[in-house]
Amino acid sequence: MNQDLSATEAARILGVSLATLYSYVSRGLLTPGVAQAGRRKRYPRDEVLRLAARKADGKRGGHQVAAAMNWGTPVLETRISRIADGRLHYRGHDVLTLAARATLEQVACLLWDDGGTDYFAADAAANADVLRATFGVNASPLSPLEAAMCALPVHARSLPAQPDDAHGRFVTGAGLMRLLAATLLNRAPSAEPLHVQIAQSWHANAAQAEWIRAALVLLADHELNASTFTVRCVASTGASLAAALSAGLAALSGAQHGGGSTLARTMLETALTSDNPERSIAAYFDGRDASLAGYSHPLYPQGDPRAAYLLNAMSPWPQARAVLALGEQASAHLGMPPNADLALAAMSIVCNWPPAAGEILFALARSAGWIAHAAEQIADGGLIRPRARYIGNYPAT
Repeated sequence: MNQDLSATEAARILGVSLATLYSYVSRGLLTPGVAQAGRRKRYPRDEVLRLAARKADGKRGGHQVAAAMNWGTPVLETRISRIADGRLHYRGHDVLTLAARATLEQVACLLWDDGGTDYFAADAAANADVLRATFGVNASPLSPLEAAMCALPVHARSLPAQPDDAHGRFVTGAGLMRLLAATLLNRAPSAEPLHVQIAQSWHANAAQAEWIRAALVLLADHELNASTFTVRCVASTGASLAAALSAGLAALSGAQHGGGSTLARTMLETALTSDNPERSIAAYFDGRDASLAGYSHPLYPQGDPRAAYLLNAMSPWPQARAVLALGEQASAHLGMPPNADLALAAMSIVCNWPPAAGEILFALARSAGWIAHAAEQIADGGLIRPRARYIGNYPAT
């Protein structure tokens, strides 16, 4: 049975005049079928119904919401972080100022409630002793992020029980961050500062330990990115904090998110071993998508301040000159400023850190923000359940 509609029928379903219907055709919103001899053009029924659904959805703001899901208008309220005018702030504190002096633990507590409470101080040494006794060192072939997303809910059962309130959740959050560090670094849990644990695991010197500390602070939160939105969705269902963090790790593990630093490192290492680094860079980026790992960021059109901070910290080091020069060549070739992924990649090469170092730093740092957003979502209440606009086939009537 032919489901095509006449122009009059299509216009009636769409609630428009024939002139408007024809304008839809000229604008590519509707494609008429080929007219047969002696007959006028007809319009596929399913296509007309899909356009009618889009029009109705647009009146309810659906198109604005769809645009908001892709770097557009904010869709959730938060008190945690703000990105505006090329700057990032945690609860009103400039992240670059914090990067000069704060630890990840201090920033985590700031992100969580800004009340001055040190949630990492509660029986830290005693809890670490208990966890060391129950913590199994990971011997699986999984990547650090994969191992962490699988193991974190299991190891979380070893944490001391806490009251089901904001304070208890944040004390649990501090314990989860220590467990996450242990899993990512494949070492026993410790009450030492998180940046110190990383520095010890990677045999970093004092200067490199400072880079680690600053990187953790700079990456602790970034508003409603893909992994943070995932965490808020999971937390809104009533799932445990450990489950929400595992979901965040799963989202972060993708190449479009946390894996960006690994891709940027591959580009730099390829160029470093090439006889013609400039040609190698051009060949690496040839034909790739405009959203390239290591460069540009939709929220920082003038350049990512986090990347600038870390790259400037490395610039006095003679060992970093070759890597930084390659980063600048790639930036010039693309006409794009570097972002935090490039900075993490450059640091990991200069310091000879493990291949997954950038992802590990990113994951541990962002766990502080995830806990803040999970707690905020729980406090605000309500299940996050967006609607979808259906654009598939419709049944015949």
